[in-house]
Amino acid sequence: MRNLLLVLVLVCSLTPLLSADEDAKAEVRGKAASRVEDAGTVLDEIQNAPDNRIPEEILGSAECVAVVPSLLNGGFVVGARYGRGVASCRTEKGWSAPAFFMISGGSFGLQIGGQATDVVMLIMNKGGMNNLLSSKFKIGGDASAAAGPVGRHAAADTDWKMRAQVLTYSRSRGLFAGLELNGAVIKQDKDSTREFYGHMVPFRTSLKGEIEAPKTAYPFLSTLAKWAQVASK
Repeated sequence: MRNLLLVLVLVCSLTPLLSADEDAKAEVRGKAASRVEDAGTVLDEIQNAPDNRIPEEILGSAECVAVVPSLLNGGFVVGARYGRGVASCRTEKGWSAPAFFMISGGSFGLQIGGQATDVVMLIMNKGGMNNLLSSKFKIGGDASAAAGPVGRHAAADTDWKMRAQVLTYSRSRGLFAGLELNGAVIKQDKDSTREFYGHMVPFRTSLKGEIEAPKTAYPFLSTLAKWAQVASK
């Protein structure tokens, strides 16, 4: 009887801990899925602007698209310079399953502390794509970067196709513009990856289209496919 009571006491004491652990995992998983949804919303809102948007020629030529949704803490602001985002690349079957990344360091221009900032990065060629697939690279070091032009169409005399592997943008307080990100380091967000997929998925595996995207990825991928199709017309 004493042994039975001891077992019951242990079970009762461990149950709250196990429940708290499951709740914590569910919260992280929810944050990863929310980030995917927010990334789709950011891209949709930016491209719905009539003239202040990513030019169609540029979006239509991008090999990969990466989005860091709005963050108030740990975002792209002076003193923090840190964010989490989602990326997808073109494959023969369409846009790849999302890859989760973290970005930190570098010069992000003048931002007001605490304000929400969205960041969009377009990887424009195979060289930039290979850097992204390595799961860790430095913008301006491993990959050349430049602030992207803004407008419905890119001016014919711009040399965006030649001068950068990565074109970068930011949106803050309704202002959308090209953004300098030289010095920023991008690496895989392994925690978000494990929670979103249920196990570790290498950057290359997801971005090369070697795994099927779960339904929770559709809010970002469907939006990306929609605007890429509009840009290609």
